[in-house]
Amino acid sequence: MVEMKETPVKVSVIMGVYNPVSEAGLWQAVDSIRRQTFKEWELILCDDGSDASHSAMIGRLAGMDERIVFLRNEENMGLGYSLNRCLHRAMGKYIARMDDDDISKEERLEKEYTFLERHPQYEWVGSNAELFDAGGTWGTDYVPRFPRAEDFLRYSPYIHPSVMFRRRFLVECGGYQTTELTRRCEDYELFMRLHGQGARGYNIQESLLAYREDETSYRKRTAKTRGREAAVRLDGFRKLGILRPDTFHYVLRPLVAGVVPSAILRYARGIKRGNKAHGNEVRGNGTRARMVARHSGLLPAKGKTP
Repeated sequence: MVEMKETPVKVSVIMGVYNPVSEAGLWQAVDSIRRQTFKEWELILCDDGSDASHSAMIGRLAGMDERIVFLRNEENMGLGYSLNRCLHRAMGKYIARMDDDDISKEERLEKEYTFLERHPQYEWVGSNAELFDAGGTWGTDYVPRFPRAEDFLRYSPYIHPSVMFRRRFLVECGGYQTTELTRRCEDYELFMRLHGQGARGYNIQESLLAYREDETSYRKRTAKTRGREAAVRLDGFRKLGILRPDTFHYVLRPLVAGVVPSAILRYARGIKRGNKAHGNEVRGNGTRARMVARHSGLLPAKGKTP
């Protein structure tokens, strides 16, 4: 009998899950990691206090592959707490983020791992993303290749579930904040904090992730969530040195978005986000209303777990 050698872990994929909308969506997300061309990974899946029926379903899916590590919080602690728990359990040299309803392209881990191995000047790498819902792919989310401080004014210039970090660096910088203020804004706060400390990331200019953005993405953002984001923006912009009289209105964008009728926000989904100043083409359906909504920050970001 030939003894199988254990595959070393080079990339730890971390995912927080809380009462997933559908088993099929979570299955697709997990299966997209199992289908990666890069094989030296582990997936650390943390159930963030889901109810009994959802927790049982998550546990079943965690048994799909021996490389999946299953953790569970006894109560809902928030995404930042869950990701930190995954981070402290991780064994890989690199940490890749993944959300429970997105899909990683088959070469995602391989391309991001290779990039970080070859470019030690960057502490993390992300990518563009296809946008999809139940009707299929409807757009592309373009992010700048070399994000600058000013790119944080409208939105985070990194698509969080597309990013791979150097594990050592993410641990040393303290991981994700778990305060009530940063709840549901963990990624925005993290990237502004890292930029403020002088660290830099890079975005590969191809879509390595299919990012789910549908009607539930809009319903999840409450007035409290918008208020938290405004406070995170205020603190982050100040630390980045971009808080000025002519930029203060960006702090209020999440609050303004809360009073825009949902029909307009749904209509605004037709624009493909980009940043013309950084060489990314801004595309839409020829409708300025869509472009204004996306770039003004009126089009809300997707939420994952409370």
